[in-house]
Amino acid sequence: MTPRTPSRVLVVVPTYNERETLPEVIARTLAAPVDVDLLIVDDGSPDGTGELADEAAARDERISVLHRPGKGGLGAAYRAGLGWGLERGYDVLVEMDADLSHDPGQLPALVAATERSDLVIGSRYVPGGHIENWPRRRLALSAGGNRYVRMVTGMPVRDATSGYRAYRAPVLEAIGLADLRSDGYSFQLETALLTWREGFLVEEVPITFVERRAGASKISRGIVVEAVWRVLLWGLRGPRRAGRRHPGSVGGR
Repeated sequence: MTPRTPSRVLVVVPTYNERETLPEVIARTLAAPVDVDLLIVDDGSPDGTGELADEAAARDERISVLHRPGKGGLGAAYRAGLGWGLERGYDVLVEMDADLSHDPGQLPALVAATERSDLVIGSRYVPGGHIENWPRRRLALSAGGNRYVRMVTGMPVRDATSGYRAYRAPVLEAIGLADLRSDGYSFQLETALLTWREGFLVEEVPITFVERRAGASKISRGIVVEAVWRVLLWGLRGPRRAGRRHPGSVGGR
């Protein structure tokens, strides 16, 4: 099979009060050795993040900004941003955090892997993956949550909660992006599970995740509780649809 070379790649970065880190995220993303455009999805940040994004977009045509009226949650921001990219014909759509926990220098590896896979997850829990500066409680919560997902759903993904990932466009079209209502961890879990169950090829590549150096984490008890009960419901819906394929799919595992 001839590898597919993506012609247009969009990096979607949701923001809420990320003024301290956004300039470096923008600079390092556009300096990475891979041709990408950047969409900043701002949820009405009171610290002026949206205005800073507008200034950057005025200086560089590779940057676009999508303003949302208020803090509507990570899942809603990604639905809006990924949908924006689909409407404009991007071949590969990447999720990346704005707090520098995701290294823009690892973008080339994620994008390159989409030549052979439909969803590429930047994984902290495969050989070569690392986490820096997390307390033991956070490590236990993350690792335990991912084990719970594998046990309940049967999905052979070690880091289903990772928010650093790249989708080929046919995946998002097939799973019904606009109809998803999950937020936080649950959005990442649901999109990975639907992708796998629809017969697309999911691959994990190692990344180094670094705890944010500015701002406050958006993780809350409510987000964790939502993820736990949603995973249980999804697990009851049955196994993967073996052999199912879609146009543009590389294949299943």
